[in-house]
Amino acid sequence: MRGKQAPKREQVPDPKYNSTVISKLINMIMQRGKKTVAQGIVYDAFEIIEAKTKQKPMDVFELAIKNISPLLEVKARRIGGANYQVPVEVKGDRRLTLALRWLIGSAQSRKGMPMRQRLAMELIDASQNQGGAMKKKEDVQRMAESNRAFAHFA
Repeated sequence: MRGKQAPKREQVPDPKYNSTVISKLINMIMQRGKKTVAQGIVYDAFEIIEAKTKQKPMDVFELAIKNISPLLEVKARRIGGANYQVPVEVKGDRRLTLALRWLIGSAQSRKGMPMRQRLAMELIDASQNQGGAMKKKEDVQRMAESNRAFAHFA
């Protein structure tokens, strides 16, 4: 690596729930700099969650993120001309980033509804250990588990 690593920027909390995690979700949903559109999608999804589950949307969101967040992942390591998939533990920031990425990706892959509805359904499913994001987490965990024999290369 050349030069210094870029300093971590402080995430500004979102205006409605005063949460940095939700502001990160909004920023990841945002396309072409249209932040108010992304905020509308997230806040509308939270209203849909509240209407469907009769629970606080923040509680459903936090449970969904906790359920989706991976504990292990695999990293490719080249050792002696061979590539090995080495299981490594996922640290805090990356864990959250992966969870949000999988959540948004699986919400976008659902078809036939507006994004706010897809996001709400994915969050509800993830809080109940179901849905596309949960499947992605299980696949990653299974991959790490099956390559446990290469853990000594880490």
